[in-house]
Amino acid sequence: MRRHVLFLIFMNISETGFHYRCPAYNGFMQMIELQIEIVLLIAIGYILRKTGMLSLSTRKQLTSIVLSVVLPASIIASFQIGMTAEIFRSCWYVLLISLLVQLAASILNRFVWKGKGTKAQKTCLKYGLIASNAGFMGMPIAQAVYGEVGLLYASIFLIPMRVAMWSSGLSMFAPGVTPKETAKKVLSHPCIIAIEIGIVLMILEFFGFQLPSVLNRTLSAVASCNTALSMFVIGAILADVPFKALFDKLALYYSSLRLILMPLLVLAALHFTGLNLTVQGVCVLETAMPAASTTVMLAQNYNGDTEFASRLVFVSTVFFSDYSAAVHLDSDFVEKPESFFFWHVLWRA
Repeated sequence: MRRHVLFLIFMNISETGFHYRCPAYNGFMQMIELQIEIVLLIAIGYILRKTGMLSLSTRKQLTSIVLSVVLPASIIASFQIGMTAEIFRSCWYVLLISLLVQLAASILNRFVWKGKGTKAQKTCLKYGLIASNAGFMGMPIAQAVYGEVGLLYASIFLIPMRVAMWSSGLSMFAPGVTPKETAKKVLSHPCIIAIEIGIVLMILEFFGFQLPSVLNRTLSAVASCNTALSMFVIGAILADVPFKALFDKLALYYSSLRLILMPLLVLAALHFTGLNLTVQGVCVLETAMPAASTTVMLAQNYNGDTEFASRLVFVSTVFFSDYSAAVHLDSDFVEKPESFFFWHVLWRA
């Protein structure tokens, strides 16, 4: 009986055949397809590394290219979307939300690691809670899910995180870091420089200045490599970590906080704010990112627990759940409450 009811709700017969009428279902399928695409890209990177076509040195060079060229080009291109008063106002909301997320992560760090792991492991865990892989993994996914405006919001969202990861985050591994060194790290980061260039170009656009079309096409060509190259590198990183690392209980505990608790708290807090749904979606998506790869780099540079840091990045990346799918469904519930009935019936069936 339930199957027949479900069939009648989901489908109808028309001249063009069967088609799905529920917007929530269509949105869900789009997100599933996007996730499959990302998984396939990661799998390609994994295979390239395992077969030796992508060596460790090549992976490091590719990482540098993505962080120093491809991502900055994507960020600059994202500012060329025709800024409106709503988008400008939304950028400020995103910045404020990101600041609050960083504050919440700092507060959580005081409580959630008590009695867990060694001192060196706690350093990695605390750093991993304030610094995620949102820059390397989050921005390409935000662009894929929400388009150029999503990438713009993601770029703004990352500003407080970049400040935190090179200030309080760096001091966790190296307590003697000076404010001058911190400011240099933050201001010289290619993605921060790209945001500054993007803001300048956005202001100039108000006065009628437009980038030459050849520069726009060049930026677009470089930016189009963003998702594929980033996921190749993620796959290559996963290929270098032993499978047994998946069963590290402390890394799984961290992943439950980083991938589930924090984004759900943000989702719950934003649900009734009335903010633009894309703003809500990007903020939750960027909050739900796995541990930053810089966790391993800093642990290695400052004689930390490099092996545990690698497990942390590996486990959280493997179990990374794309919360943009949940956010898309949540936005359907806000815009079209009747779509909730679809999911309720599907669950009950």
